[in-house]
Amino acid sequence: MDEITAIELKERLARNNKIQLVDVREPSEFEICNLGGELIPLGELPKQVSRIRRDIPVVVICHHGFRSAQAINYLTQRLGFDNLLNLKGGIHAWATQVDPDMAVY
Repeated sequence: MDEITAIELKERLARNNKIQLVDVREPSEFEICNLGGELIPLGELPKQVSRIRRDIPVVVICHHGFRSAQAINYLTQRLGFDNLLNLKGGIHAWATQVDPDMAVY
């Protein structure tokens, strides 16, 4: 599984690279802090898979990187996605490494 660090993601976003952010956390977690991506909770993934692009890199985000890894495994093994990156350490890594003002939980 391909991963991207919080620092690498920050650099890619700063360069305006086309990238889709998909957050697989629950709505209550998304409300606490998020990167402005699309919220598709892990349990909703099979029903909302049409929202995930195949033509640009997609970074999948969760709290610490475990649920996003599950999402990526599902999407690659069952549906043939080949453009997915797991945010290593999740939104927590972003908060601790990139944006210390972001709420943590």
